[in-house]
Formats: sequence, C-alpha cells, structure tokens
Amino acid sequence: MIDYQECARLGVATIYEASGKEGLVDIGLHQLVPHSRAAGPARTVRCAQDDNLMVHACVERIQRGDIVVLTMPEPRAVALVGDLLLTQMIAAGAAGVLVDAAVRDAEDLESMAVPVWARWIRVRGAKKAVPGELDVPVQVGGTTISPGDLVVLDADGACAIRKERALAVVAAARTRIETESRNRERYARGEHSYDINDLRKLVEGSRA
Repeated sequence: MIDYQECARLGVATIYEASGKEGLVDIGLHQLVPHSRAAGPARTVRCAQDDNLMVHACVERIQRGDIVVLTMPEPRAVALVGDLLLTQMIAAGAAGVLVDAAVRDAEDLESMAVPVWARWIRVRGAKKAVPGELDVPVQVGGTTISPGDLVVLDADGACAIRKERALAVVAAARTRIETESRNRERYARGEHSYDINDLRKLVEGSRA
C-alpha cells in the first residue's frame, strides 16, 4: 500500500528520477500555496473546451486523499476553479488540485486548506454548458495521467507515475534518498561529486 504522505515528502524531483525520468508534467505551474506538497491518486476530469461543468460534476466522486486533475482539450487561460469550487473539493476530501488551465480568486486559494497548482491565474470565467468526461486518461504537460495514477506536487512542479509502477518507484525513491544523504555528508566533509560520481574521466579522459 502506498503511503501518500511519504510520497509528498520524497518530492517531485526524487520520484521523477527514481521512475527512470518518466511522468514529468512538463509545464510551468503556479503553486498557489507556497511551500506546499501533495501526493495522491489521480481523480481525472476532461472538461469541454472553456467549460467547467464537469468540475462541478466531479465533486461528488472525490475520495479522501485524491489529487483532482482538471484538463480541457486545449489548455487555455480560462478559470476552471475559484474559491467556491475549491471549498467543495476540500469538503469532499481532496488532497490537492492540478489545473491545466487557469484559476482565479488566487489570494483566497492561497489561504485555503488544500493546495492548488495551475498553469495560469486569470479571471476569465468558464461556461457551464457542455458535458465532458470523468475518470478517463488525460494529457497534461506531455504526460498521460490515468485515474488512480500517483500524482506528486511541490515547488518543483508535478509528476505522475502509472499506478502499476507506483510501489516500485517509491521503493527506488527511498533508496535514492538514502544514497543522496550519504553523499551529502561526504560533500560536507570536502569530497567532490566530480570524483564520487566518476565524472573526472569524462573531462580529463577526453584530453588523452
């Protein structure tokens, strides 16, 4: 069983590297709550273009600990979430929200209990007219995120790990943290990554 709080502590960079550099959400994101971290299973939403009807529809499906992932066919600076929708997601038990579109009420969102990451902050509102899809694979920043995949969010951005790989990747991330901790102690004593990681031969060997 995955400890999602541990995943949040491990962080995006460590999980991404431990995965073999898979699952990067390769877009710039606004971290609405500074210093926040979140991790959990993906609850995916594909809205119709410039429409947030399905964001309202998804709230009743949220399970405690979910990371709600909101998308549209074409990412655009249209606000899919504001403080009223986030209030409902908090009550439903969401652990975090990833928005491949815009959010508004940014100062209110910054003070609320569940952290939000969004591609844009804009006041332009969405329509509520056209049904989309819930709990389907979605594309965000070049990565496919399916329902239940592990999503990790922090100040570095986001990554998503396929649920069938998640346990193995978390185990590899633990090992990576232990290795980095040992190396950090060596660096603090004055040793160099240039030698510890056997990089010298790449530079000096090329001169031979």
